[in-house]
Parts: sequence; C-alpha cells; structure tokens
Amino acid sequence: MERAADRKLGPRAWHVVFAAALAWAALIADEAPAVARRTTAIAALTSDGQPNVQSEAAIAIDSKTGKLLYAKNPDKVRAIASTGKIFVAMVARRREIDLNALTKISEIDAKFARGGSRTRLVVGHKFRNQDLLRAMLIASDNRAPTAIGRAVGLTPKELIRELNLLAKELGLKKTKFTDPSGLRGNTSTAREMAKALATAMKDPFLAELMSTKDITIRSVAQTPHAIPYRNTNRSLHSERHDVTGGKTGFTNPAGYCLLIAAEFEGRPVHMAFFGAKEKLTRFGDFGRVAKWMKSKLTQK
Repeated sequence: MERAADRKLGPRAWHVVFAAALAWAALIADEAPAVARRTTAIAALTSDGQPNVQSEAAIAIDSKTGKLLYAKNPDKVRAIASTGKIFVAMVARRREIDLNALTKISEIDAKFARGGSRTRLVVGHKFRNQDLLRAMLIASDNRAPTAIGRAVGLTPKELIRELNLLAKELGLKKTKFTDPSGLRGNTSTAREMAKALATAMKDPFLAELMSTKDITIRSVAQTPHAIPYRNTNRSLHSERHDVTGGKTGFTNPAGYCLLIAAEFEGRPVHMAFFGAKEKLTRFGDFGRVAKWMKSKLTQK
C-alpha cells in the first residue's frame, strides 16, 4: 500500500501548503492580519456605568486641561512593544534629521529587526529619511528605527541612550528603553505613554504621519522597490470617530497595544491601551471609551 508520506503533492496541494505557511507567518507577526473567529459580544459599559475596557491597562487624558477622563491600571509598568517608536521619531526630529537625505538599510538594521514582523525595507536599498519615518510610524517596520538613528549620527546603543534621555526630559520616570524597536524590552505605563503621544502630536510632521491611512514609498536603487503601506491603526480607517493619530504595537510580553489621539467636540484627547489579549480588542476598547465620552458630552 502506498503511504501518504510517499505520495507526491500536486500543484493544488502545494498551493494549500504555501497558503498555510503564509497564514502561520502572519499569526506570529508584530502587526499580523486579524484572524476571523467567533467572539462573544462585549457590553459597552460595566455595571457602574464605566467603559467596559478589556485591555489590562488604559487611560484617556484631556490634552488641553490635563484632566484625567478614564483610567484602568494607568501606572502599572509593563512592556510597550512598538508604541515606543514614537520616541525614536521625536529624537530624530529634535536632532534635526534631514527629511530628504537618503539612508541605506544595512545588515545592522536587519539584525535588530529579527524576531519581529515581516519587514519590507530591503537591505542595500536607500530610502529618504522621511519615508523611513513613514515606514516606522505607519506600518511599524522594525528595520527603520536603527536606520533613522544612523541618519542622525547615532549607533543603536547611542539611540537607546537618547531615548532614555528624552523620557527623562519629559518627566516620564517609569519609561525605560533597552531596544530601538521595542521587540526586546522597553517598558512604561499607560499614563506616561499617553503623555508621550501628546508631545509627539505637537510636531505637525509627526502628527501628519500618524494620521496617514495609506501611502507608497519607493527606494532609490538600480532596481527600485515600491512599497505600499497601510496604517496599522484600524480606528483611523473606520472614520467612526475623529481620530487624529496614534501608534500600535504587539509582542508576547506586551500583548496588543494602542496609542491613539482623537477629538471630541473640538476637545483633544490622548489615550493608551496596553495588554489586550486579542488583536481587535484594543480598537474595541477605544470605541467603547469614545462612545462613553460622547454620551457624557451630550448630557452636558
């Protein structure tokens, strides 16, 4: 009798195997596509009328007044994954990065990106620095942080030092960096990361990048690559609320994370959600807090 292991796979069978391999790769990626599954409906509010937030830590702060609007474990120190890349962007801008200059993606960038999601920045190709910032903030490409650091004269070790100095300058005492991309280490709190987002959003260029839904960047090489990117912040695409920017992240220690800026009746609010168990939960949490806030404003 012919054993199953001895049978040759036909083209259709190989197509199935290849598709399964791609699906598995997506599941372990930093910002992998959501997997369709049956979920139990989550009530919008808790029994005491608060937003029914599922993330382990969350906060919403009125950026104009500094008033705390909502909080759940806001000062618990935890891993922050790729949300910390907003600090890389702020360091680069403070060091007056030349947005039109070119930086080549190197093996060092590839080394620091290992273990994260699939990168689309090809080693040996040059990119405009502004496009590296787009790749990092819009699509969370893990080869971008060290390349951006190099563009402003910093080695990976020096970049980490600058990230910590910036956190100290901003008065974020619980924010610590040990890695440029957030794949290994980097910790903070929901409160401190919401404050950091508010600072980053004051830079018009960074605010523009974090509000970009889709964009295509191109490398400068003998055979240029066109790379289409789509913002990983799903709430930005839904247009249900007036979302003005944000940054996503995921690692196993951090869970699914989201920094998000939005306006409610002209009132700027910055939020942070950390430690969600499922990919879409953080966006659902934002929706629940946003709906709750809108209802409170309507009642006034």
